Amino acid sequence: HPTYFCLAVMSQKLKLRISFSVGLISWALFTFFDIYTLILNRYEIREDLTGLMPQVFFTYFVLASLVFYRYKVTKAESINFLDLLWKVFITGLVTTIISLAIQGFFILFEDTAIATNPITINFFYHLYSGIVVVYLVSTFVVWKRLILYQKSKNLIQLWNFFEYTLYGSLVFDFLGFQFGSNNYNIAMVFITGFSVVLCLNLKWVAYLNFKQKWKSILFIILSAIYLYHFLVNLNNFSSESDLIIDLMDRVFIVAVLIFIFIYAAFSVLVTLFNLPTSSVFERKLKEAVDFQKLSQAIPSGQNVEQTYDILLDSSMNAVFADAAWLEVRNGDATRLILRNLKEEEVEKLKSKIKNEAILKLINFDFDNHQIGTKKIMGGIRSSQYRSILALPIMVKNEQMANLVLLQEVNDAFNREMLEIITTFVSQASISLENAFLLQDALENERYKEQLNIAKNVQKSLLPDELQDTESFQISAFSMAADEVGGDYYDLIKLDETKYGLIIGDVSGKGTSAAFNMAQMKGVFYSLIQLQLSPAEFIKKANLALGKCLEKSSFLTTSYFEINSAKKEMKFVRAGHCPTLMYCGKEKVAKFLTTKGMGLGILRNDLYDPFVVENTLAIESGDIIVLYTDGITEAANISGEQFGEEGLRESFLKYVENSPEEISKGIISDLHGFMESSKLDDDYTIVIMKIK
Repeated sequence: HPTYFCLAVMSQKLKLRISFSVGLISWALFTFFDIYTLILNRYEIREDLTGLMPQVFFTYFVLASLVFYRYKVTKAESINFLDLLWKVFITGLVTTIISLAIQGFFILFEDTAIATNPITINFFYHLYSGIVVVYLVSTFVVWKRLILYQKSKNLIQLWNFFEYTLYGSLVFDFLGFQFGSNNYNIAMVFITGFSVVLCLNLKWVAYLNFKQKWKSILFIILSAIYLYHFLVNLNNFSSESDLIIDLMDRVFIVAVLIFIFIYAAFSVLVTLFNLPTSSVFERKLKEAVDFQKLSQAIPSGQNVEQTYDILLDSSMNAVFADAAWLEVRNGDATRLILRNLKEEEVEKLKSKIKNEAILKLINFDFDNHQIGTKKIMGGIRSSQYRSILALPIMVKNEQMANLVLLQEVNDAFNREMLEIITTFVSQASISLENAFLLQDALENERYKEQLNIAKNVQKSLLPDELQDTESFQISAFSMAADEVGGDYYDLIKLDETKYGLIIGDVSGKGTSAAFNMAQMKGVFYSLIQLQLSPAEFIKKANLALGKCLEKSSFLTTSYFEINSAKKEMKFVRAGHCPTLMYCGKEKVAKFLTTKGMGLGILRNDLYDPFVVENTLAIESGDIIVLYTDGITEAANISGEQFGEEGLRESFLKYVENSPEEISKGIISDLHGFMESSKLDDDYTIVIMKIK
């Protein structure tokens, strides 16, 4: 119908407002044209078009009511069964009160001109017709939700045929067949037969406990009483009044009334018969929960592959899934375990998923603190599969795998199914954790022992704090990418006016880099006692380190000799990052891009020609910035590096501050540039400011 097509693209709240407005206007026009037709008939004025209008607007009123309650009543999987029956009960109670008020009016003004006036009777009959349609349509939609609980493809097809037949009966009513006529009776028998078949679907009853079943019986019986009350009053109006449109002559109204009554009767009978089994169902449910708790304390004898196969097959059987896959992550790679699917079909299905939470889950980006029914159940725009349920398999709070179940019909999965699959996944997670437990324990012990040694080594390598002197202020900051790293810096007093300042970066990272850094410090402290020039210091350091470093290892360094009396600085760059030098007088920052090769690359006298010693004058306000490539090569999400220019710009923002404040400012800018990205390398910064 065009009304359904227009509403399909609108939001649910807007659909409710529009359908309500259309229904109210249609009822008002239905009433107006009906009474207008009555007046024309009274004065024997013939108008064919006017006589058709009440039926047209009555049909629009019914369709608008169907659309309204279609979106008003929440789907069965996201609402309690008792809540659905409560909606029927409340709607029936309100409409019955209005009905009794109408009856009270006719009793109060019995035998008076106003109560016997055909216009008055027809007006109140139209009001009564409105509340009857509202009750019948709202109950019809609720019954639909209950019938389609745990629906199958065949059940949906049968229901759609039944529903379209009812819509067709609205057109059938235009032919003017009266209650009891042959055509009328044939249509009623046909629709009633379908009603009986559909009313046999009462799976929801099994999921009620003893108390809930008694409440359901009460609500359904009261709903049937409302129905009987409306039927009696419709019959009274029909037999005692001159009506333009008689609801008892409308196949749609009587068919829906019979359908509601049959399903109410079946529901009461089936619920009564299920009462003795309620305690058994509740006990079994409790046993399942207890089993889940117990299983968490008992190691599983299954291996990893058996656990995955059992989980996949059990889950499919429990929720009647048509297909499924289980994706397991192993490092950066993943592998698929499939049921009724091919690997290429999985990628196509992933592209059809629009639910953002499910997409995150199957891409191993799941937030375990935000799990919820709406986040892991949804629809999928596929020609074959329409419903999807996805759950993460968590081991040690990490997503080891994901389980995806598929059904060919819309909204096939519900809350009870989710609880069952959650139980299976929890048990599987325990089995997997047990399988990996021994291996992880051994690896963790070795790792912890190695890590403790490395931490202690690195802690002893770096100075606790660099002390300011009368000639300069100095500050340093260092952070390892892993628990330990290979960056090194130090400051040594050579005599009353000279200081040795060094920064180094060992190739690689982690524990091996930390041990190589220890050797670097040993060589540095040994050579510093010889009072060598920076060039000789680097040459001898290369020879010494070349004998102890692995062949695949090397390190870069810059060594400075600061002479506060002569106001000069001698330095050698051995393959390390260019030093950033700020001239306080000219207020210019530039990089000292001198030549040099890393230590340990050439391990003999061939290295000496690559050592170049440089001398620079220093003045008050000059600033020396030493750093490792972990800062300049740090990249953000887009792959852009912080770079030397990024370092220079950040430094100039804080140049008037103390070395410690400059260091903090640069590190803060670096983290801001990185956003959520993780630093891949150790990073160190040393800042010296000449007084």
